[in-house]
Parts: sequence; structure tokens; C-alpha cells
Amino acid sequence: MSQKKVRVRFAPSPTGGLHLGGVRTVLFNYLFARQHQGEFVLRIEDTDQTRFVPGAEEYIVECLRWCGLEPDESPEKGGPYAPYRQSERKPLYRQYAETLVATGHAYYAFDTPEELEAMREAEKTKGNHSPQYNQQIRTGMRNSLTLDAATVKELLDKGTPHVVRIKMPDNETVSFTDMIRGEVSFQTSTVDDKVLLKADGMPTYHLAVVVDDYLMRITHAFRGEEWLPSSPVHILLWRYLGWETEMPQWAHLPLILKPDGNGKLSKRDGDRLGFPVYAMNWTDPKTGELTKGFRENGFLPEAFVNMLAMLGWNDGSGQEIFSLPELVEKFSITRVHKGGAKFDYDKAKWFNHEYIVKTPDAELAALLEPVLAEKHVISTPEYTALVAGLVKERCHFVNEIWDHGFFFFQRPSTYDVASVKPKWTPEKQAFFEAWSVMLGSQTEFTAEALENGFKQLAADKGLKPGELQLPFRIMLCGGKFGPPVFVIAETLRQKETIERIVLGLAQINA
Repeated sequence: MSQKKVRVRFAPSPTGGLHLGGVRTVLFNYLFARQHQGEFVLRIEDTDQTRFVPGAEEYIVECLRWCGLEPDESPEKGGPYAPYRQSERKPLYRQYAETLVATGHAYYAFDTPEELEAMREAEKTKGNHSPQYNQQIRTGMRNSLTLDAATVKELLDKGTPHVVRIKMPDNETVSFTDMIRGEVSFQTSTVDDKVLLKADGMPTYHLAVVVDDYLMRITHAFRGEEWLPSSPVHILLWRYLGWETEMPQWAHLPLILKPDGNGKLSKRDGDRLGFPVYAMNWTDPKTGELTKGFRENGFLPEAFVNMLAMLGWNDGSGQEIFSLPELVEKFSITRVHKGGAKFDYDKAKWFNHEYIVKTPDAELAALLEPVLAEKHVISTPEYTALVAGLVKERCHFVNEIWDHGFFFFQRPSTYDVASVKPKWTPEKQAFFEAWSVMLGSQTEFTAEALENGFKQLAADKGLKPGELQLPFRIMLCGGKFGPPVFVIAETLRQKETIERIVLGLAQINA
């Protein structure tokens, strides 16, 4: 193929939530396009109107926007090869189907659904559990290969429902070079006569993907390995339509596997094992069923994208953390693995943790605003950022900033007094009463100054500071958690710290 500007595409069907495998396909397309100063196209393959789901296209667009992987051309943005929805391109497909019929590479099939079902039942009895409309079967069916020309014309003139099927050749070997897998070959005898144009005039994926890739000048086609068995059909269509020299280079990406490596990761696996498999929340408009997404689970888009890049690819250096510009620079399709990649949710959480730690505190504060609003907590951006900075090392998800730092925003509703009472003494009671008074006159309310004063008062009263810090923590937080206790006090400031000591003492003595 002559050297042309790189053009790649992601062509999803708007049928539901966007699986992380789909987003990884987007990512690899995007990286390849950016690396070669090419163009990334979003094309909506909505030819199967029976599976069309309202809102799904908008959802896909929003997913890509959240991930920072926006296309250069799309139904929303337009472009030189519009329209980018296949349903809006319907009139142009029939001419190519008719060309294939005219050149003897396809045929009209007039079989009714009842006739097809009868054929399947009859063939099943011969030991074939999954009968296909293939080279042998076609000879006994109602199509333009078995009917005379006059009958075919009459049926067409009457508007008799029919499909157009590719006429797969007997005993030919179809080969191509996959960018990941190398040389791949198929025997045409093992492939059935796929429907190219349905009775409603809509193309199937097989015809539409070839026609659209040709008309949109796609140079490289990256898709999941589940499409590998369809490759001989597509290669023959490129050849039969006279476009073989324009055929894109293909790369069939490995599957994302269940955590145990046994089969493709599905939504059901996520439901069963308690983690998301969709990029964002998806609510089925028919059933109302909500499927949780990575975004709503507290993942940062940069971490999600980085994690996806490492599912089936690495640059050979051992590096795991890559910004999007770094991925553009380092990515190579030849380093994508042939074998499937096991999905490890703990590893996904690790990626998110690494990104949370390196995210500026002010950005985390902004991401936490919806959580604070839900909890009816009023806070300034500066204070929220301060808290985020104190607890983010402990967090795998954005919403865990609240889990690890809620006591900075509201007083404890429960106190772990059971950890204090067994060793509580009148001397400790007297210490905290004196400590709260002392704090009232503290001029320098920093963690260091507070710790020095705390230790000095403990020494004056003959007590060990280590035995006093746990009660102090429980007074401030309610439990045995949080950042260093004097940092907590400094953050809460003077008045709030004193009031929490008083409340804590009341709880211990209750």
C-alpha cells in the first residue's frame, strides 16, 4: 500500500455500556494516530437497528471525552467523509452489493425464516450441531444460484424479501499479515456465505466495514481478536470490489481475560467479583439496571488509560507509569502481545493510587466536591485541598479521601472508647483537662509546637506521651485512624480541637 496519511477508526455499535476492552481499542488507535500525526475517526456502526439502544451513542462519546481520547472526526464533529453513522449511509451500500452480484461474487437469497430454520433442523440431524449456509447448503436453497434468471428477476421485481450473501469460494487459502500475529491463513471452505445486505436494505458489519473503511481512507484497522475469523470474508470483499491495494493493515488485539485467565472478561464477571468493567456508569433504558463504571468508582481518567495501555502491551523497559504524551511517544503495535491479558483489579487500583498521589491537592478537592455536597458538608476549596493532601497517600479512589478524612469535616458520631477505657485513669483525665486549658492559651498552633507542649505536659505529670496519644486521637477522630495526631489538631485549629477534647472526655466518662 502506498504511503498515505495514517487514518484509524473506532467503530462501535450503540448497543450498551462501553467495555474496558473497547476503550483499550480506542486507546491503541489513538496512540498510533497521534504517533504518526494521523487522524482518529469515530464511526457509529448502527446497521443492526434491532439492537440499537437510545442514548448509547451519546454515552460512547462521553466515555471518550472523559478518557481524553477524543476523535478528530465523528458524528458529533463531522469531517470530510461524513456522515459517520452507518444508518445515515444506507443508500450507498446497495450499489456495492449489486456490483458483487453482477461480478459473480455474491448472490440473492430468497429463503424465508421458516425455510432457514427447516434447513438448520434438517442439517442438525446429520451430526452437524451448527449448520451454516455454506458452499454445500446453498445448492439446495432458494437463491439466484439455484433459480433461473427469469424467476430471480420476477422475484426482485415483485419486491420479494431477500438478502445478499457473499459467494465464498471452494478450497482457497486466504492469507494476510497481521501487525501483531504475523502471517495468518484461512481455508475458505470453513467459512459460510455471510449475509452482506439484509432484507431491510441495511448492510451487515461485513459489507459496511469494508465499504466505509475504503471510502473513509482508513489505513490501519485495529480490532479485537474475536473478529479474526471474519478476516477472510473481509479480505475477499476488498479483492472482489477491486480495492485490494487500498486495504488497511490489520492488527487483531488480544482479549482482556477474567482474573483467572479463563475466558473473556464480561460484565457478569465484574458483577460477580465486585469491580466495574465499563468505562462509566451505564443504565439500561429498557430494564433500568445500573452497571457501575470506573469513573463513578473513583478512578481518575489518566490512571484508567494508563492501566488499559498495560493490558497486553509494554515498552520493554519495565516502566509502568506513563502519561498520555509518553504513551504516544513509546507505543508500538509490534509490542502488543498475541496472548490475552488477565485483568487484575488490585493492579488497576494500584495505578489509580499512584495517580491520586501525584495529582495536585486542589484538583482532588474539586473532584471531592460532589461527595461533600452529598454529605451536606460546607468547606472551602483551600481546606478541602489541605485535607486531600493529608490523606491521599492512603487512598486508591477519589471518594476514599472522604473515607480517610471525614473527621476533618465533621465531628465523630461514634467513639472507640473501648480502646481507651481499660487503661483510663484519673491521672489521664487530669492530663486532658489541663491540656485543653493549655491549648486555649497556645499562641503557635502548629503540629510541632503542639507535640512539644503535649510531651512537656506529660513529663510534668509523670505520664508517658505514648499512652496519651491514642486517647487524644480518638477524641479528635473517633477511632484509631488518620494522619499524625498533631497534624490533625493543627488542621482542625484551636477552637475545634479544644471542643473535641471536651466531647471526647464526656464520651469516655459516660
